[in-house]
Amino acid sequence: MGTAHWLLVFGLILVAWSALFVLAVPADLRSAARFYGADFWDTLCMVTLDGAGYANAALMWALMAAAMMLPSALPAFATHDDLGRQTGVPFLPLVLGYGCVWIGFALTAAALQLGLYRFGLISAIGDSLSVWLTAGLLLGAGLYQFSPVKEACLAKCRRPLTFFMQHWDEGPWRNGVRLGLVCLGCCWALMLLAFVGGVMNLAFMGVATLIMVGEKMDIVGRYITRPLGVILIFGAFLVLLRTV
Repeated sequence: MGTAHWLLVFGLILVAWSALFVLAVPADLRSAARFYGADFWDTLCMVTLDGAGYANAALMWALMAAAMMLPSALPAFATHDDLGRQTGVPFLPLVLGYGCVWIGFALTAAALQLGLYRFGLISAIGDSLSVWLTAGLLLGAGLYQFSPVKEACLAKCRRPLTFFMQHWDEGPWRNGVRLGLVCLGCCWALMLLAFVGGVMNLAFMGVATLIMVGEKMDIVGRYITRPLGVILIFGAFLVLLRTV
């Protein structure tokens, strides 16, 4: 069983990235949408403002969360697995609890996507159509990189052994939920930059995944978080300057 649960975790990551690869919108279609205008995507039925459209968006965000967040949680999962082998605590409830938090995020992000689309702020594939939305997302994510909440969450992610030892008696399910909330506190603002980089844009997802994995590394992460914040804030001002 020790190998089986790790095969399951890596299998989920592989399936999520494979599905995103199949569903990703090619660059030539994105260019065509900019050329032909907003009605281009409507003719392709990419998004519908109904229950089916919401379900599709929620599934997409759930796949993004699995593909991008599970790799960043692997060090914490490995730490819990090592402790669990010594104490007989199961591993899978931890992953399920963690996953439930990100499913909740996916449901929320899907609702946000349809709301922004309804008001014409993003395209049918989730790319920002508003300079102010783009700048606001970049600025918000950049400022959040310097926030005490982000720092506190990263501190827990970078020291999973200390984190689990503090809450070990709560059991794997609650620890999974707690770990998911901590990771959400680290990464929600960067995840929402998908509206800037392009929802279902594989290049954005790949770069964002590497950044979020790097941020949670104890030594490397300290050289990523605040410089990234500066870059994002600078990017927001560049976007606004282009409108002047």
